[in-house]
Order: sequence, then structure tokens, then C-alpha cells
Amino acid sequence: MIDDDKIISELEKKLMTFGGNSKTQNVGEVIKNTDGVIVASGLSKAVMGEKVVFKDGSIGAILNLDEDSASIILLGEASSIKEGDSLKTTGQMLGIDVSEELLGRVIDPLGNPLDDKPKIKRGKNMPLEKIAAGVVEREPVGTPLKTGIKAIDSMIPIGRGQRELIIGDRQTGKTAIAIDTIINQKFNKKPVICIYVAIGQKRSTIAQVIDRLNSEEALSYSVIISASASDPAALQYLAPYSGCAVAEYFLEKGKDVLVVFDDLTKHAWAYRQISLVLRRPAGREAYPGDVFYLHSRLLERSVKLSKENGGGSITALPIIETQANDISAYIPTNVISITDGQIYLQSDLFNAGIRPAINVGQSVSRVGGAAQTSAIKSVSGKLRLELAQYNSLAAFAQFGSELDAATQKQLDRGKRLTEILKQPQFDPLTENLEILSIYAVTSSLMDDIPLESFQRFEKDLHQFAKKRYPNVLETLSAGEKPSEATVKQITKLVEEFKKMFG
Repeated sequence: MIDDDKIISELEKKLMTFGGNSKTQNVGEVIKNTDGVIVASGLSKAVMGEKVVFKDGSIGAILNLDEDSASIILLGEASSIKEGDSLKTTGQMLGIDVSEELLGRVIDPLGNPLDDKPKIKRGKNMPLEKIAAGVVEREPVGTPLKTGIKAIDSMIPIGRGQRELIIGDRQTGKTAIAIDTIINQKFNKKPVICIYVAIGQKRSTIAQVIDRLNSEEALSYSVIISASASDPAALQYLAPYSGCAVAEYFLEKGKDVLVVFDDLTKHAWAYRQISLVLRRPAGREAYPGDVFYLHSRLLERSVKLSKENGGGSITALPIIETQANDISAYIPTNVISITDGQIYLQSDLFNAGIRPAINVGQSVSRVGGAAQTSAIKSVSGKLRLELAQYNSLAAFAQFGSELDAATQKQLDRGKRLTEILKQPQFDPLTENLEILSIYAVTSSLMDDIPLESFQRFEKDLHQFAKKRYPNVLETLSAGEKPSEATVKQITKLVEEFKKMFG
């Protein structure tokens, strides 16, 4: 007769020789290795998303559970793992060690440093996947997150805790807007902590971003998470979740955090690659059916917590790349429906020299004026409407030879508004200077300045205001609606500068 207890004790001894406790660990065997996806048998107690360790020390995560096997994505080099190798479950979900030491560092999605600086000490382990905060824990978005870009702060404002999509073709300035927003946070008394997640980009491009943030003194309050195009698809898939986990560490401390996902198109590509190797059914555009859930469970973690829950916030700026300005494709429409608005950049405007190339008609913020101070709201009220009217008029005006005086005046005003909203890259402005520029145009004070002199006039006007009228700028910095006396002072300031401008 077979002694069952004897057989079980023998099995337990074998498991113990591999390491660990048989009650918490489960040992399996590799069946096959295909493009970084391992199929293993024997993991009867495995859990979806659980971390597993291979014989050679490699780490993987379970992404598929079948009746008699588990599929595991490998987080690193796959060539050393062969059929018959043993592996064990850990009983842990994937996480990343986070501490204050991450500020100013470049790391991979697993928290390993990629710069030449000292090793990062172990911090708090934050899970990569986490259920988003519930409605009761949140409060409405109402505090502005200033980008320093006139067109955005005046017409498409972003609030702390919002998810604002940046969408457009490649090479239209999407990353530039995100980087300018990060640089602009240094003007705050308490800088917003910024996390830049680079997904599937060239290493040289990521290096340029790091160099620019360093030269603008913005790296001290930033964390860069890099999963470049040469990294495995599994790391590219995990990168945005790592960014969210780092953000949630600072959120727990009651801080405001900005996360840039650059970009989620490449993230969806990496997930599609993994899913097809896992033999999941392909749907529209060959993406798996749960690709919407992929991004919704990520972006839903953006939050503005109520004061009782710490009062911190996570603001997300996901970036999506379109093909030939087609915002009705699968991934763009998915992410548009998840976010609270979008900044739509158009290649035609970019090529026409309008930088940032924002299409005002198709860009929107669903938070709107709630994410603006009274000061900027008071000067930018008519701006969006006048620009939209100008764009529709300009399309018709090119067909007509004779225009009446009123139409000509409206076209002239639209050109001036378009010109003042142009802004060089890496040159974000404080809110008081934005108000000064917009007021000077909307109140007709710059109607006699030639269009080609606008950029020079604006730059010199800012310098003049800083030297001669610092008290006016200080009043505008308070965020309150300007009083009649302040408005008169601004008018006097501009008129006085116009006499000097040559």
C-alpha cells in the first residue's frame, strides 16, 4: 500500500532544496521560451500578476493562467532561460522601491538606476498595480497646474488631479509641451514633483530630455523612468504603471505630482506584441480586447484627494501619437474617452510657424475655468471665442477678394491674437507675464504694433515691467481679479513702453 504522507514529505524536501517554504512557494518547470514569454507548468498556486524567480535569478510576471500551464513575461534578457529550467513563485505582486532618493535620478521600470550616480537605498515597496481611489476619497479639481504656456493656461487650463491628453502627429511639439510644463514647476513656492515616463523612445531622445531638464534646473524635483525602444516589450508595458506607483508614494505624503506618459501609443504597441505572443485573440487593429482597460486602469489613478485623505494630487499628461491627424483611430478615441480633455496639436499649424501648434477648435479642458485663477480668467474670457471665429473667417476670406471693414477688422484682431500666443520652446512664463501679454492684445493696446515686431515687443515689455512696475506684477501674481486701479496701471505700463519701443 502506498503511504501518501511519505510521498508528500519527500516532495516537500525536494521543494525545500530549491529554496523557501513549500506552503508559500510553488515550483514549476519551463516548457518553452518564445520572444521573452515563458510557458511553465507546475505552478498550481500561482496568481495573476505574481512575481516569479527563475533558477538563474531572472525575474518574470505571470500574465496568463491556463488549465495546466502559466505564461510569464520576462523582465530582462530571455536567452539564458531554457526548456526544463526550474522557477518558483514568490507570493508577491510586482512592485517598485520608492524613496525621496529617486528625485533627480533616472531609473528603469523596476527601480534600477540607469545613471552613473550611487546606488539607490531601499525604500517603500509600492505595487505597480493598484485600485484607484474611490469617489468618497476625492474632491473636485479646482487648483490650477500652470504650464507656463499662454495658449494652454488661458484657454485649455489644466487642474491638479486632472488627466489632460496631448495628441497629434509625430514632430508637432507634444513632448515640448510636457517638458515646458515640468520646467515651469520651478516657479512654484513648493515645486510639483514631476515624473517623466519615456516609453519606446530612442535612447538619444531620452538623453536630450534629461540634459534639457538638468540645464533648466528642473531635475532636482523630477524622476525619469526610461523604457527605451531597445528594452524588452515587457519593460515598456510596465513603465507607466511604475510611474504611477512612484507618484502614489509622494501622493501618500500629501504632495502634488505631475506624471507625463510619453507616449501611450508605444505602450499599446508593446502590449499588443506581448498579447499576440501569449496567443490572446486579436481584435480591432490587432490589439487585444482589453486594450481599453490597459489605459483606463492607469489613468484612473490620477486623483485630487480631499483634505481628510491628505490633500495630495496626481495629474496625468498622457501623450498619444496620431497618423495623418486621424484622431478617430482606435487608441486615440480610447484615450480621449478616458481623459478630461485634450490638447490637439496639428501639423499644418506647426508647418505654418504657429508654435505651440494648438488647434483651439478641437482642444478642450473638461475642468475649464475651475482650474484657472480669477486673474487669468478675467483677461482670457473672449480669447477662445475670437480665435475660433477668426479661424472660420480666415478659411472663407481666402476665397473673397473684397471684404467689408468689420470682417477685415476681425481678421486683423485674430492675426494679432494668434501672434501673441506663439511661444518659443523651453521658455514658460509666470502667470503675471501671461496676463500682461494677453491683456495688451485683447484691450487693443497693441493694435498699432506691426505683426513682425510682436515677439520682440512682448519680450522687451516683460523686461520693462520687471524693472519699472514690479508692484503691478506682484499684484497680478496674487491670482485675484485685477481691480480697476490695477487695470489702469497695466494700461499706463504698456502705453509708457510703446513710446520707448522702436
